[in-house]
Amino acid sequence: MSQSLQDEFIKKELLHGAQNYSPLSVVLEKGKGVYLWDVDGNKYLDMVSAYSAVSHGHSHPELVKAIKNQSEKLAITSRAFYTEPFANFLESLTNISGFESVLTMNTGAEAVETAIKAARRWGYFTKGISENKAEIIVADGNFHGRTTTIVGFSSEESYKRGFGPFSKGFVEAKFCWSGCSKEESIESFKEKINKNTCAILVEPIQGEAGIRVPEKGWLHELRELCNENDILLILDEIQSGLGRTGKLFAFQHEDIIPDGLILGKALGGAMMPISAFLSSKNVMDHFNSGSHGSTFGGNPLASKIATRALEILYEDNLIDNSCELGSYFKSKLRSIDNNIIKEVRGKGLWIGMELNKHNFNAKDLCLMLLNEGLLCKETHKSVIRFAPPLMITKKEIDWAIEKITKVISSI
Repeated sequence: MSQSLQDEFIKKELLHGAQNYSPLSVVLEKGKGVYLWDVDGNKYLDMVSAYSAVSHGHSHPELVKAIKNQSEKLAITSRAFYTEPFANFLESLTNISGFESVLTMNTGAEAVETAIKAARRWGYFTKGISENKAEIIVADGNFHGRTTTIVGFSSEESYKRGFGPFSKGFVEAKFCWSGCSKEESIESFKEKINKNTCAILVEPIQGEAGIRVPEKGWLHELRELCNENDILLILDEIQSGLGRTGKLFAFQHEDIIPDGLILGKALGGAMMPISAFLSSKNVMDHFNSGSHGSTFGGNPLASKIATRALEILYEDNLIDNSCELGSYFKSKLRSIDNNIIKEVRGKGLWIGMELNKHNFNAKDLCLMLLNEGLLCKETHKSVIRFAPPLMITKKEIDWAIEKITKVISSI
């Protein structure tokens, strides 16, 4: 396919689509494993994984089989009826995660909204907070989605501009990052706690902010703070969960258990959108018929795929691979000797490479890597995220390091 025809697809999207994204100039056609191909047949190694959604690899044959078989039987009924795929999915997820109860939705943002509703009901009906007074403490630099409620408590002004007015009931504390020590961060959260506080909602590692990994022990102290003040600790693991950081869940690096857990992205095996909020019966039992729901949430097709996706995490050793090769990848990136690299950080196969201030930004570097056959994405102009499918091999990482080193050395 000629470049003029590839440009034509881009022109169509620019003409007919809302400009809420700024994609790299490549028109993708198919994917398999860790690779993607554009409409001209050029091959790329995927280092984006749809922001952790493609943990199992593109078009995993077992997931393709699951979607084919289930779609030919039953795709959707709405939750007005019971179905076998949904029942089995709930059993599988609760067994694997250790949480008692699950409420499914479709997107990560919907699951975050579900967590907010659950925390508020628990605050009113269990803790006894006065009606319409519940507060949730969030961290600065957070990213939990793009609904009006969620962007309303973001500290990123560009996410909020022109979308107000926003919901009340959220206060911001300091994430353990960028000059804010663990002690200062915990003190910041402590100062925000009052009789109306029902929950603390944070990402154990901030993804969109640039793969920000807090000091060791921070999450553990946050857990203790919640225990001391009768507050729910809710963790958003939409990106960090399901093996991405080298453990099933990122909170396991701190050996704690939150009161609520938010999952999405990889839960659908890169085939179907499905998300979930997990918690205890004590929290979930405050939902009653009609109080919350979704037409497509927990549909048989997505449930069947998600169940298989959970199994494949273990069958294909994806969690162990993320742990082992994530450490290897990080060490190789750190060995690149160039002063444009400020820092390399992350856990598992979720790595951020921050650049020093220069006359180019991270997107410029991503465009250069694109020309070398590597698909990467920047965040906040200064950080490149490396998050390949978890089934990547050492050989493929070595090839990527060769290209990254070549591009950086050429600057």
